[in-house]
Amino acid sequence: MRPLRYSIHLTLDGCCDHSAIPADEELHRHAVENLRQADALLFGRVTYELMESAFRAPAGAAAGSHAVDPFARTIDAARKYVVSDSLDVVDWNAELVRGELGPLVRRLKQQPGKGLFVGGVKLPLALAELGLIDEYEFIVHPRLAGHGPSVFAGLSKHVDLRLVSRLEFGSGAVAMRYVPK
Repeated sequence: MRPLRYSIHLTLDGCCDHSAIPADEELHRHAVENLRQADALLFGRVTYELMESAFRAPAGAAAGSHAVDPFARTIDAARKYVVSDSLDVVDWNAELVRGELGPLVRRLKQQPGKGLFVGGVKLPLALAELGLIDEYEFIVHPRLAGHGPSVFAGLSKHVDLRLVSRLEFGSGAVAMRYVPK
């Protein structure tokens, strides 16, 4: 069974607004390593559209020397499942999936492979409610944003976690991985 892994960048005050969080080459390398642990990505509509607009390679584009290129190439090539009732079609190596979330994700997890990777805010909240996330990674940045969305707002029950690893980055950000107890 493929594990479902979740990773999110946060400020110290819990903001997960990507525009409030600095990213550097070291963090992008870490993100590439995370993506390589998965056979497919699971996105909601908002995250899919955000990632596509930021990282989809234009037709005929050559790789440049920008720090995000390895990340962009990795996410561009990855298989994607998009959970959405509002989209009619997706492309970008993606498949639109509909239906009851629990059975749908359980079917994806039962397929052979290295794992699934989920990002975003709303879809992970629903997956946490269903107890379907096997590993959580919180990358906490040494910044106070004072605004923005936070993760797991509205969670109806506690999810107790056990720390399994911790990694410090040169920027002062710290990646902490947890599994449910």
